[in-house]
Amino acid sequence: MLHTSAAEGDFATILELPFGTFGICVDAETVTELRFLPPQTEPRPATTEFTAEIAARIQTWIAAPSTPLQLPLASRGSAFQRRVRAALQAIPPGEVRTYGEIAHLLGSAPRAVGQACGANPFPLVVPCHRVVAANGIGGFANARDGYLLDAKRWLLNNEAQ
Repeated sequence: MLHTSAAEGDFATILELPFGTFGICVDAETVTELRFLPPQTEPRPATTEFTAEIAARIQTWIAAPSTPLQLPLASRGSAFQRRVRAALQAIPPGEVRTYGEIAHLLGSAPRAVGQACGANPFPLVVPCHRVVAANGIGGFANARDGYLLDAKRWLLNNEAQ
């Protein structure tokens, strides 16, 4: 989900959000990637009006997560990954689904859903944090602990309020 595409210099802005730093990559008209960044990453101001607008929408959503976060997203991923992302976007704020529930809905396997969640280039907009294991919080962004799981916990708690 968040460790593969952009190098740190590729971010049009790096936000300091309540759960940590968050990078935004854009082209002229779309968001190409969103990424949770390590705690030591320095924030960076928006480089364009478009990027500033994207950052403002994300910050507004953080303050009011029941409002849909709508951003112009680049087309990325396999057909299956796009199907998983559509299923994730249907999960209401403050609710969670298990990997198994999403897999059943799509006629797939929980592990495949987990891999698609891990490859999600648009966290927050595509709320992979709302997918949990049958026996607990599960992983996040291909991680089992650390700042990424802390971000998932923060997002779930923020939406539950």
